[in-house]
Amino acid sequence: MRRVGTVVRTAQGLAVLRTDDMDGRENGDDADHRETIGTMVLDDSLEEVGRVVDVFGPVSRPYLAMTPHDDVHLPALVGSTLYAR
Repeated sequence: MRRVGTVVRTAQGLAVLRTDDMDGRENGDDADHRETIGTMVLDDSLEEVGRVVDVFGPVSRPYLAMTPHDDVHLPALVGSTLYAR
C-alpha cells in the first residue's frame, strides 16, 4: 500500500487530492509511484472509497480527481490522507 495524497477539496461530486512531492523520492525513479486513471483509492482503514478519474496539474506534484463510491460522504474526506494498493 502506498500513500496517494490528501483530499484538499470537493467539487462537482469529485474529491480533489494533492499528491505527495515526487521530487523527494529516494531512488529517483518516481514513474512507478504515480497514480493513473482507474487506480482504486483506499482510506486509512483500508476501505475502498473511490477511483481516480483524472490527473492534472504540475508533473512534479499533480492533483488527482477521484469519483467516490455511492456510500462515501465527500465532505468527510476533506483533510484525509488516502492510499492505493
